[in-house]
Amino acid sequence: MTTTIAESLTQARTRLNQALATAGRAPDAALLLAVSKTKPADMIRDAYTLGQRDFGENYLQEALDKQAQLGDCPGIHWHFIGPLQSNKTRDVASHFDWVHGVDRAKIAQRLSDQRPDGLPALNICLQVNVSGEATKSGVSLEELPELASLAAALPRVRLRGLMAIPAPSEDPEAQREPFRLLAEALSSLRRELPDAPLDTLSMGMSADLEAAVAEGATIVRLGTAIFGSRQ
Repeated sequence: MTTTIAESLTQARTRLNQALATAGRAPDAALLLAVSKTKPADMIRDAYTLGQRDFGENYLQEALDKQAQLGDCPGIHWHFIGPLQSNKTRDVASHFDWVHGVDRAKIAQRLSDQRPDGLPALNICLQVNVSGEATKSGVSLEELPELASLAAALPRVRLRGLMAIPAPSEDPEAQREPFRLLAEALSSLRRELPDAPLDTLSMGMSADLEAAVAEGATIVRLGTAIFGSRQ
């Protein structure tokens, strides 16, 4: 095992713990999701050996190959965090525990229809284009309630919450604003959908983890901070 993974994973956990403490939140209030896209299965295995269990993948075939190589690692939770096209929903529904980027009714419906009966319901987050960027995926805040209502009624998925990737900013207060909007949107959905298990805010990456945690993130996605830069 490389010492690099051990050191970087420890540093990532320390950073998350410090952010939670600064925000006055419990030490277990947010999950560290290790974004392992483009990284080999051996690096995931190293992190697994160090106790990491949740891994995020963007590219379906690459993820399926790694899952096959890591079939002897029980308890791994696989999160699909990339854009999802209709022709990939069947494999995602069959091989993942979470999907973070659901932004259309058609995708939510297909994931529910294609989730195998022998598996628990698939956890999903709706991706919100909280910064209103024309080039970014995600449902608008205005369209969110309708999509959430549809997703919450589907039988083979569990609507857990919201995900966003805001426009980058160097200013900590500017970083917090879109995360605050997302948290407020989740609070509104809880009032509208009281029976849905809406407990998840998937937000915050290496550059804005502290801002996201301050506004209530429950899953933070760190890639390069754990596995190093990507080719």
